[in-house]
Amino acid sequence: MEKKPEYKEIVSDRCRQMLASHVRFLAQKNPAAARRVKNDLMDAIRSLYKMPERFSFLDTVFIPPNKYHKMFVEKWYLILYQIKGEAVYVDYIVDCRQDYGWLVR
Repeated sequence: MEKKPEYKEIVSDRCRQMLASHVRFLAQKNPAAARRVKNDLMDAIRSLYKMPERFSFLDTVFIPPNKYHKMFVEKWYLILYQIKGEAVYVDYIVDCRQDYGWLVR
């Protein structure tokens, strides 16, 4: 049986900053929830090493078609990433409670 390729996850600095911002904000209200959200988001990103194609493409007028895949995590977070060769480039973590409605249409 042919082994499926494993992908390397590459998280952008912008994405790291977005994650830190979300966790910092949540930690002001609920430190335990902030830790859980951080762990859930990191686990989701790490899971992309296998079958990152399993999530559909983001379909919006502002971004070229078939550029970013979208993965929802928890109830509120959207991770946007690209697959190039054998690497997954994670570029954005969006809190959908903010004004990002145009991303998920």
